[in-house]
Amino acid sequence: MPKTEADLMAFLAELGIAVSTIRHPPLYTVADSQALRGEIAGGHTKNLFLKDKKDNFFLVTVGEDAVVDLKQIHQLIGAASRVSFGKPEMLIELLGVTPGAVTVFGIINDRENRVRLVLDKDLMDHSVINAHPLTNEATTSIAAADLIRFVEATGHDAAILKVSA
Repeated sequence: MPKTEADLMAFLAELGIAVSTIRHPPLYTVADSQALRGEIAGGHTKNLFLKDKKDNFFLVTVGEDAVVDLKQIHQLIGAASRVSFGKPEMLIELLGVTPGAVTVFGIINDRENRVRLVLDKDLMDHSVINAHPLTNEATTSIAAADLIRFVEATGHDAAILKVSA
């Protein structure tokens, strides 16, 4: 069973990471979430769940307005070939979330370390990062340094690369 929002919050608390969460109606796209900009300060995320031809999976987390060249990103993230979007079934299996709720916090569900996480350098220049806490009915704000601590505590590398244009 994938971890829930409550499991995520308990894990963050165990790590001594303070976060704040705001509940809202379900948000499925960046455009949906932009209505909340006045309420939630910090860098807001857009997430790309990608795979290459060898079934290597990548979660690329960038700023909401970032432009990513999908024809070239494979060279930046270490993919074996050009990438395409991963299927919803694999998203659920590996990250425990559905399309519309993809989040950097989903990495907590990748217990076999099958997904390579890439955090865009421009996003990580923000002191606070905002992401869905495994549900698109809330937004959780976390300090950028604490996000890296969270990622490393899940057993993943926090690869910070310049992937946006």
